[in-house]
Amino acid sequence: MIKRYGKIVDALVKYEFGHIVDRLGIGNIRPLRSRIKKQEKVIKDTDSGPTKARLMLEELGPTYIKLGQILSMRQDLIPPEYIREFSKLQDDVQPFGIEEVEHLIKDELGSGIDDLFEYFDEIPIAAASIGQVHRAKLISGDEVVIKVQRPGIRKIIEADLDIMYSIAAFAEEHLPEARLYRPVDIVEEFERSIHAELDYNQEGRNAEHFARNFQDHTRIYIPKVYWDHTSMKVLTLEYIDGVKSSSFEELERMEVDRKEIAIDVLNAFMKQVYDDGFFHADLHPGNIFIMKDGRIALLDFGMAGFLSYDMRNLLIDELIAITRGDTALYIELLRDLGSIEDEVDTALLKIDVDHLLYKYYGRPLRQLNTAQIMEEMINLLRKYQVKVPTNVALLSKGAMTIEGFSSIMDPQINLTIVAEPFAKKAIKDRIRLTNIAGSAYRDISNWSRVLHRAPMKISHILDIAERGYLNLRFEHHGFDRIVAEIDAASNRLAFSLIISAIIVGSSLIIQTGMEPHIWGVPLMGVIGFLMAGFLGMWLVVYILRTGRI
Repeated sequence: MIKRYGKIVDALVKYEFGHIVDRLGIGNIRPLRSRIKKQEKVIKDTDSGPTKARLMLEELGPTYIKLGQILSMRQDLIPPEYIREFSKLQDDVQPFGIEEVEHLIKDELGSGIDDLFEYFDEIPIAAASIGQVHRAKLISGDEVVIKVQRPGIRKIIEADLDIMYSIAAFAEEHLPEARLYRPVDIVEEFERSIHAELDYNQEGRNAEHFARNFQDHTRIYIPKVYWDHTSMKVLTLEYIDGVKSSSFEELERMEVDRKEIAIDVLNAFMKQVYDDGFFHADLHPGNIFIMKDGRIALLDFGMAGFLSYDMRNLLIDELIAITRGDTALYIELLRDLGSIEDEVDTALLKIDVDHLLYKYYGRPLRQLNTAQIMEEMINLLRKYQVKVPTNVALLSKGAMTIEGFSSIMDPQINLTIVAEPFAKKAIKDRIRLTNIAGSAYRDISNWSRVLHRAPMKISHILDIAERGYLNLRFEHHGFDRIVAEIDAASNRLAFSLIISAIIVGSSLIIQTGMEPHIWGVPLMGVIGFLMAGFLGMWLVVYILRTGRI
């Protein structure tokens, strides 16, 4: 673990983030050899801060590349220039050997490759840091793809997560500007995301959920999951015999209309968001295949988001607030999302939201660019440190990805035009008497529960106050580092005084000439000087290692 800490600190210094190391006071973690050895220059003078950060994440390996990819989806947390740079991170690594694949499949599925498959291609068709994909044929004759998890990757990720948590907590405590980016929250979100990606059973359940939602859809196809050949580390899906949607020449040979594909995929995404509340957040061209019969197959279900009924209603209300220019309603909805903290200056936020909404006030939905509005709004929220729920951030990422896909397929298409009928239907559903009655019933039930519990809660508070146990707790921030520095300085001073006392005492012993002698000098005096010398050298080495002279 200490070695890994040292590598991270070395990388920070190497890519010119040494000021962070100095401010955190973690330079002593670096191996002494690294501190003495002059670092070779690996970056250009023209490289920007975001570029250096990307290169550093690439050097630190798979876990940190994944972290960068997660950060590239959080426009509410990090600046746009970092978003753009982290989007370039490629999760492309050397595949692991067939022997390890065979061993893992036997451990997970209980039988070897020869017993489970009629044919198994030893060369993977894709390899990433978490796992790799092989083509195969089941004994039944079904063509499948097998996703196999990289051996030992879970252990590596868990160790890296422990380090990330400790560094994030330390940075949040000691770097005031780091709190703007909420590093601990980022690591928590990354942990949830990476654990979900490590569980192939969850990806299989996501695929089945999408399959149920699209079972009556004639244009969208979801591959079948083979549960008898699936576990936490092995996922077996139906092989899709089709063409990647970005292969335009192949699509032309198939006489496929790209605009029609774009509209179908956009409609499918809007259905996921407005009707199902369960959406695919990574619909880029590599995850969309066109089958020989013209149907569109969606692939890779590891990144999916869920929107509850109440969350969908809040988002619809936000859309209404934007089109009406109702700033007060919009800010109130942010409060309902739990996004605005007490420290946020709502007066200044209201002024900036007013300015933004004025741009779109009164425009019909078909004239709005959804992705652009989301980007502008999220940049504004980041400015005021307004928290965006993870699923909403994932929805924003999904919307921008799908808009990117549609613009590749047909540059003239407008996401908002496709979204308009879904949004109008959702707004109409909101004002139906049955839905209003259902909402009123839920509210009455909630208030009934609150009123029922209120007398007991009030009695409990008064009882605690009467017994004198009602306490106020005050928290201080920023003093721990000062206390630690004073403590370290006082310990060094005390240590120095002890060494000085040993030297003085040894000198007095030598002056007395007391027995026994060694080389004609009192033995106790010599021992005292050797002890003082050893302790003095140890103190000097400690001061040099900590970098605080």
